[in-house]
Amino acid sequence: MGAQATRLSDLKVKAAKPKEKDYTLTDGNGLQMRVRINGSKLWNFNYIHPVTKKRINMGLGTFPEVSLAQARKRTVEARELVAQGIDPKEQRNAERQAKKAATEHTFQNIATAWYELKKDSVTKAYAEDIWRSLTLHIFPDLGTTPISAINAPQVINLLRPLETKGSLETVKRLTQRLNEIMTYGVNSGLIHANPLSGIRSVFKKPKKKNMAALPPDELKELMVAIANASIKRTTRCLIEWQLHTMTRPAEAATTRWADIDIEKKIWTIPAERMKKRRTHIVPLTEQALALLEAIKPYSGHREYVFPADRNPRTHCNSQTANMALKRMGFEGRLVSHGMRSMASTILNEHGWDPELIEVALAHVDKDEVRSAYNRADYIERRRPMMTWWSEHIQEAATGNLSVSAIKENRDRKVVSLR
Repeated sequence: MGAQATRLSDLKVKAAKPKEKDYTLTDGNGLQMRVRINGSKLWNFNYIHPVTKKRINMGLGTFPEVSLAQARKRTVEARELVAQGIDPKEQRNAERQAKKAATEHTFQNIATAWYELKKDSVTKAYAEDIWRSLTLHIFPDLGTTPISAINAPQVINLLRPLETKGSLETVKRLTQRLNEIMTYGVNSGLIHANPLSGIRSVFKKPKKKNMAALPPDELKELMVAIANASIKRTTRCLIEWQLHTMTRPAEAATTRWADIDIEKKIWTIPAERMKKRRTHIVPLTEQALALLEAIKPYSGHREYVFPADRNPRTHCNSQTANMALKRMGFEGRLVSHGMRSMASTILNEHGWDPELIEVALAHVDKDEVRSAYNRADYIERRRPMMTWWSEHIQEAATGNLSVSAIKENRDRKVVSLR
């Protein structure tokens, strides 16, 4: 009968000293201690993989953090798994991954990672709207939930109160954003499938509403109201600027002096501030340039043409013009975005080229190649149309009610700043 291997003792483990090379002390049943040249002592369980039959080393911790008794206990547990045909190392890794998923792969953390990518593909205002909606409606209930635990019934129950309240557009946008986040989770290897892919179909669909806009013959009423309104000069200039340039509220509100070339009479809006993520160039009319001249004493030394009241270093809110129109009595009749519809209707009625009108509104041509090829040409072709539109606005303002009146009333004080 062969001699039985001598097992380790606490005294022998403590007394083990580093040598010129790493060496191993054996305790039996696959438990080993590896003594490194730097003096560290590592516990290993050496075993044969139950399926591949390859010899594997599984770390059990370091001494003295893990004692000899604890290392033996872990060895017994690992041997039991091997006997059941389970690889203990793979089992441990799976358990660690599950714990990591519960603490790190929460819905809010994954949503944050998704948002960091998403925000670069949309306008700043839209990105802020996305995060605000998630913070308000989703994170309080699902923020700490592991993404792997998210399911359709859970999310549907969360959104039902919003549907009942009639916030159907909010529900629509949230289901879209939730689906994008879950798809990001799938593509990141965190979940196998998106469990929310069909939830939008269980909610009522919002009725499509057109932006409130005045009929063409009420443009004069609008200009008179703007002239007589008790609003700040910067707000009045913003409304007229948006009207003359036919831009969206967010695009007008974020106008920067650096993007305006007075000599070439163009305003270049960077792609990141455009809804369709494409650079948009606006030919500036004499009336539009006069608006810039009127606002320059207030913001010419700042980055933004229309600075915010509370923090002049940033731009005004995209809803500034909208709120002013409401105070002027146009609630339900006109929103700031609706001024684009007015411009489109009037220009079409007066026979201007529909294609030029679409380009002026920054509607992306379905034929991307043609759109890119014709962009430079369109700028000059649009100038006569934009000039006509500005003159039409000024005529509606009876010549001297508009801030952009460019003759004898240029220096006239229109409204006091508050």
